[in-house]
Amino acid sequence: MFYDELKHISWEDTTREIASKTARDVEIALTKDQRDVSDFMALISPAAIPYLEQMARLSHRYTLERFGKVISMYIPMYVSNACTNGCVYCGFNHANPFERITLTLEQVKEECEAIRRLGPFENLLIVSGEFPSQNGVNYLEKVLHVARPYFNNLTIEVMPMKEKDYYRLTKSGLNGVVCFQETYHEAAYKTYHPRGMKSIFEWRVNGFDRMGLAGVHKIGMGVLIGLEDWRTDVTMMAYHLRYLRKNYWRTRYSINFPRMCPAEGGFQPNVVMTDKELAQLTFAFRIFDHDVDISYSTREEPRFRANMMKLGVTSMSAGSKTDPGGYASAPDSLEQFEVSDSRSPEAVVKEIRELGYEAVWKDWDKIFD
Repeated sequence: MFYDELKHISWEDTTREIASKTARDVEIALTKDQRDVSDFMALISPAAIPYLEQMARLSHRYTLERFGKVISMYIPMYVSNACTNGCVYCGFNHANPFERITLTLEQVKEECEAIRRLGPFENLLIVSGEFPSQNGVNYLEKVLHVARPYFNNLTIEVMPMKEKDYYRLTKSGLNGVVCFQETYHEAAYKTYHPRGMKSIFEWRVNGFDRMGLAGVHKIGMGVLIGLEDWRTDVTMMAYHLRYLRKNYWRTRYSINFPRMCPAEGGFQPNVVMTDKELAQLTFAFRIFDHDVDISYSTREEPRFRANMMKLGVTSMSAGSKTDPGGYASAPDSLEQFEVSDSRSPEAVVKEIRELGYEAVWKDWDKIFD
């Protein structure tokens, strides 16, 4: 399991190594055909800032070679904001006093129909808080059965599960799983996650192994930008991605870099990442791993998403609602976070086409299940 590998990677030493990278290290990393994690550290280091134009050109080239001139479209569907965890930065924190909503299967059906009216989405991301007795594997299996007739590709972003539960869901139409480690800093992790199953660092970080062992077709990864030093955190994710590719090579992988948005509870980010730094990180990951899907959600501003569309990003959400039942009605329920790009899917697709790219709605077919 990756936790056993992670124990041998020092957070402090990694932070120092990134800071020690020089312009020469960056130049060497840019000329290589195959990059290791040390090269990745050089590309995200402060020493790489003068090389952003060169990195952007290289990232653009690799993206065209692997993905072509397309942007894959997806949309999230929140089915429950009930959660037993106490994550200090999240609006769904168990301690926050608001009415919890878990959609009935009929309401799930209504949401699916409302999303289909928004656009020809085929990639649905089903999102839920972590409350096993209300929105656990039994509930999720029923949600998948309801959603499957409407969408060809179903992904979940929910609580980490046992291997047998992931496998069970793959037999009920599940194609992918997204899980954010939030931070790889184990000592700080407990501070941000003081209660609930999410407080168990080892259980969460080893969840990706369980997904791989269960044969999940696509695994999505991410750290929450705003908790700990972002350069060290994403380096740990780079180690993790290399480990997963080696051990579960049949699986596809995607990454996301969510920057913290305002949430109920008033938690303020400890680290603020600028647009230039997010661009640098995006270029670095594309240069490091040519095949990984890089996703930008509606957390990001429209202009920035458009600028990055040709430079490494390969999938985007549009028209997102982050509250349960948000598409079919206007419920008085709390959003997990505020979106920054509130444009309609039609408007986002129009921009994609104006930039010379094509929106792709489908990358999986039911016949493959």
